[in-house]
Amino acid sequence: MKGVLNLALNLALNLALNLAKSFLAVLWLMLTSVHPAAAKSESLSRERAEARQWYQDAKFGVFLHWGLYSLLGGAGDDGLATWVMNNKKIPIKKYERLADFFNPTAFDAEEWAGIFEQAGANYVVFTAKHHDGFAMYDSKISDFDIVDSTPFGRDVVAELKAALDKRGIKLFHYYAQLDWRHPDYFPRGRFGHDYTGRDESAGDWNRYLAYQNGQIKELLTQYGEAAGIWLTGWLDRAYLPNQGDWNLQNTYKMVREIQPNAIISNNHHLAPFPNEDTQLFERDLPGECSFFFCTTDMGSGVAYEVVETMYKSSWGFHLTEGSGDKDTRALIQMMVKTAGHDANFTLNTGPMPNGKLDPEHVRRYLEIGQWLKLNGESIYKTRGGPLTVRPWGATTQTDKTVYVHILDTQDSVLNINFPADQKIVAARYLSTGKLVSFTQKNDFLILELDSVELQKLQSEIPDLIVKLTLQ
Repeated sequence: MKGVLNLALNLALNLALNLAKSFLAVLWLMLTSVHPAAAKSESLSRERAEARQWYQDAKFGVFLHWGLYSLLGGAGDDGLATWVMNNKKIPIKKYERLADFFNPTAFDAEEWAGIFEQAGANYVVFTAKHHDGFAMYDSKISDFDIVDSTPFGRDVVAELKAALDKRGIKLFHYYAQLDWRHPDYFPRGRFGHDYTGRDESAGDWNRYLAYQNGQIKELLTQYGEAAGIWLTGWLDRAYLPNQGDWNLQNTYKMVREIQPNAIISNNHHLAPFPNEDTQLFERDLPGECSFFFCTTDMGSGVAYEVVETMYKSSWGFHLTEGSGDKDTRALIQMMVKTAGHDANFTLNTGPMPNGKLDPEHVRRYLEIGQWLKLNGESIYKTRGGPLTVRPWGATTQTDKTVYVHILDTQDSVLNINFPADQKIVAARYLSTGKLVSFTQKNDFLILELDSVELQKLQSEIPDLIVKLTLQ
């Protein structure tokens, strides 16, 4: 009898768990697919139009996730190392002690900027503040920052900005709206609950928004011209009344008043809100719906950005997690596909606690840079070509030039759809300038690939590029 009761109890528990999972899945789909205030094409000011053009021309950037969490190196768990405070349920008072040990004396902004320049990056997105509430710059509003709370005592953002400016590389300030430490982040969202030690019954949300906007204002006023603000964490409170009362438009209005040409990005995994300049895709190509945000509606009129990490899944420094199957070849091919989708590619690394960049990640950045030196004209300043991403590759385009990026084919003859109204007058391999035999008829283009070049694609190079000159 006891065994029957235990079996019944286990079945009931499993049923309850499955129902809960189903409910959460449905809730997640509702939150990530419904957007009551999605922005369609806006009338842009001259400053915003010019900023968007620069951004879309830039095409490739570096993402940096660096903070107190880097000291714990993922704490042995694969996944999001930047979320270690929440995932390991570390109370605020204990987490704050990490600041006493954060002394990255090997940090050299000039060295970092030099590597990013060699990588061919045109911008950097740096985590000025993450969800743990710790600021990697000299905040006047909070002492929980790298200048006031650590033995290092230097303003990383100031040093990095100066080094990047010398090389013409622009800086985006990453700011996490979600905050697991601030007492006025209340009512709580999905994360950062009772383990933190905060009062779970009180808080002043408007006071938190003033704090958030105050720190964003610091970033926009203390460090000269910014490429833009890169926000995240909005989704934490999306299920609350009025989607959490973030009052985004007030924040965006402040950003525009301080820096009219700043690009505003928000990683909320929804279609763009009014006054946002980008649609972000986290570890996913636009329209492919393989990770987090899913949309096949690419008509919102904004620019697109794909963010990817060199780790298997982590964003901050991870001591044990590898890269999975993301070697340099795979990363270059993802960059090409991203450009084929008319999007920017922003590639992340998590700097080590001592202030150095992971040597393996540096190697990949430099290899990407070497490839861009030879093939950058097919990426920089291009837009998505006449064909979206196909199993064999992708296309990019400037005014009178189409670049056919062949990433995977065993065939010496490539037969592809091609707009009949785009008349081709010449086809050459970008790498050698050698002519490629082609036939264009109606809506079809036939490229006859050289066996030597095809062999290179299969063994040496990530991308065989045919440059088409249009009439």
